[in-house]
Amino acid sequence: MKILNKIVTFCTFCVFAFLPDIYAQEIKVMTYNIYHGEQRYSLGKSNLEQVAVVINKYQPDFVALQEVDSMTNRTATFNEGIKKDLVQELAKMTNMYGFFGKAINYSEGGYGEGILSRFPVKAVKYNLPIPKGGEVRALLIIEHTFSNGQELIFAGTHLCHEFAENRLAQSKAICDILKNYDNPIIMGGDFNFRPDTEPYQVITKCFNDAAVMKGDPQNTISYENPRARIDYIFVSNKNEWIIKDVEVIPVNPSDHMPVLVTLELKE
Repeated sequence: MKILNKIVTFCTFCVFAFLPDIYAQEIKVMTYNIYHGEQRYSLGKSNLEQVAVVINKYQPDFVALQEVDSMTNRTATFNEGIKKDLVQELAKMTNMYGFFGKAINYSEGGYGEGILSRFPVKAVKYNLPIPKGGEVRALLIIEHTFSNGQELIFAGTHLCHEFAENRLAQSKAICDILKNYDNPIIMGGDFNFRPDTEPYQVITKCFNDAAVMKGDPQNTISYENPRARIDYIFVSNKNEWIIKDVEVIPVNPSDHMPVLVTLELKE
């Protein structure tokens, strides 16, 4: 009887010891600047099918999209004269849910950020400051609860490409906005800054750089000459993350290469 009790106790210990691994939620995310849906190296042609092929191959749970047009005249010029909502087109091609966050009016339509999600969620958009002027930029946020109860915030953004003052103000605003969310946060985007700049230092006071955590940061732009890293996946620094893989995918529908990160939260 004592032996049986010891066996039962040991088996119970084994089950509970491995529960975190069994129930840990693996999450796969991507950030991708899609060059307003036009082939960067073959102008005048749509790149949506090529972008969808990449997304379908790697099957991320969430995708942050930048340089997204919605029903602009520009989209009609490389889609047989038909205006397109690029997020919704990609959502159909990838069997995902699509969300568009307009930053500015452009070409009789909208231009801004997009998020693709494997799950039905709601999106919230915040406009970011532009103290030096130029294009308004946006932060797009969704919330999701996985089947195991794990709650998550996923955010996407695209910072100003013109003025360092704008990037700095926008980085501060992002930290101020997202500090109001209690759940773990993953954020992807084209931040238009390099790791040796002040805006990067601002962001990394409230987030960790997933590629640095993995120990393998790689340049993301441009495809033919990857000379800079300006596309990132950041994770909230108040949570403990396991970064399982970081990959800069060498494809060329756009001038930016997509960044794919596979990760999970430590229990």
